[in-house]
Amino acid sequence: MTDLPLDFGDSADLEHLRKEFRTWLAGHPLPERGADEPIPVHLRRWHRMLHSGGWVGLDVLREYGGRGLTALHQVAVSDELGARGAPGVPRIGYLAHALLEFGGEEQRRNLLPRMLSGDDVWCQGFSEPGAGSDLAGMTTYAQRQPSGHYTVNGQKLWTSYAQYSEYCLLLARTDRTAPAHASISAFVLPLSRAGVTVRPLRAANGDDEFCELFLDNVHLEQSERIGAEGDGWALAMTTVSYERNALDTGHLSKYGLLIERLRRRAHAHRESLPDGLLSQIGRCVVDYHVLVAHARRRTAERLAGKAAGPESSIDKLLMTRAEQRLYETALKVFPEELYADGGEVLSDYFYSRAASVYGGTSQIQRNIIAKRLLRLPADHRA
Repeated sequence: MTDLPLDFGDSADLEHLRKEFRTWLAGHPLPERGADEPIPVHLRRWHRMLHSGGWVGLDVLREYGGRGLTALHQVAVSDELGARGAPGVPRIGYLAHALLEFGGEEQRRNLLPRMLSGDDVWCQGFSEPGAGSDLAGMTTYAQRQPSGHYTVNGQKLWTSYAQYSEYCLLLARTDRTAPAHASISAFVLPLSRAGVTVRPLRAANGDDEFCELFLDNVHLEQSERIGAEGDGWALAMTTVSYERNALDTGHLSKYGLLIERLRRRAHAHRESLPDGLLSQIGRCVVDYHVLVAHARRRTAERLAGKAAGPESSIDKLLMTRAEQRLYETALKVFPEELYADGGEVLSDYFYSRAASVYGGTSQIQRNIIAKRLLRLPADHRA
């Protein structure tokens, strides 16, 4: 399990929380998934179990349904779950913090407690057919009417598990004349609203995680806008900073478990493993420790109050590289996984191939780093 740094805060308090959570986990094992039970329904039961124990929204203020602790406390819980190979804390932290930072008081009090408890499940309406990785290129348009409400038209794509959700955090353009990054606004979209159509997409492996979302003259009230008009881009950057921190998601501990398996196999079979494969294992270890250091730094910056920025593109690239190389190497070290029925490494390998696409392609992340961090000049060649 990944040890967290000791200079993030009250280490004794953090260790007490870890022990308390381990004790709770021992008495509350993950519920078994029914034969025909969809994954999101199963995870929703797990969500409610975690919430009943007080393990969701630790860094959300008590008046909004949390425990009023720090981001590091929530990270510690995710770390413990990842170290046990259990499903992580429901990935709502990015949504909750978007509401905390940009939402009005009434929105926070009405929406956050039900989000944290699992009574309301949310999805994310960001990507579009013509603007997946290039979020600023979205065309979904929310037109303000003379009465003050908005009429929304457009389409979203890759909206995970929208068919099991009650709400969507929707991004839409509210000004067709303003610069792209300054013309995007965010809304609370009830998926039961007239004019909303959710269409699941069946993947090659049979999964129906991704959905298309069609918006046809959808009526949204001004009170359902999150923040001011034009706040959508900043809100989006806040959400991705949580999505891309491997400490927030528990991915680091999961990677760490596999790294340890690789290390043990390398020591036990050093004479039979080819040198090239041993070198690959070494690169996986290096990738892992670089990602750990980077995730710790990003968490420290958040605790210090630093706003999310384009640096999250670095996090995305590092996590993509670490994940894809790790599972590619693991399949070579554990070839038996190729033939195992439902082998975990094989399943994770297949999912890792999408890491360089979802959440913004690696090419787009490099462009962001080049333009917004390194300030490199644009290449105007044809």
